[in-house]
Amino acid sequence: MAKRVLVVDDHPPTLRLIRNALQSEGLAVTTARNGAECLLAVDAEKPNAIVLDVIMPVMDGFQTLRVLRERDETKRIPVIILSIRKEDQDILEGLKIGADIYLTKPFKMTDLVTAVKRMLTVAEEQ
Repeated sequence: MAKRVLVVDDHPPTLRLIRNALQSEGLAVTTARNGAECLLAVDAEKPNAIVLDVIMPVMDGFQTLRVLRERDETKRIPVIILSIRKEDQDILEGLKIGADIYLTKPFKMTDLVTAVKRMLTVAEEQ
């Protein structure tokens, strides 16, 4: 059974690019356009990992990550933050809230794919 990854970003071209890259690696990918959709998708899809943007409408990535980390059923899902916010304080905030990895935009797709695969492997070993 393919590992499931939820990609959350409000920019449709970014969603498509990431989805296609991860699917080409044999992963099952679901997408959401904001934090509220992310929380609904997590409950429905039970992803093995999440790629999460920060700047989004309705509910931003930091707010979403806080909710994910507070809930027993989602607190152990590995999360990669992928954001244009690249100041040290933003990165520290994301890691403090509970992101496993913080990548900044623009990004190399190979770096993101490698990070997702590494997180899935580590999570499987635990």
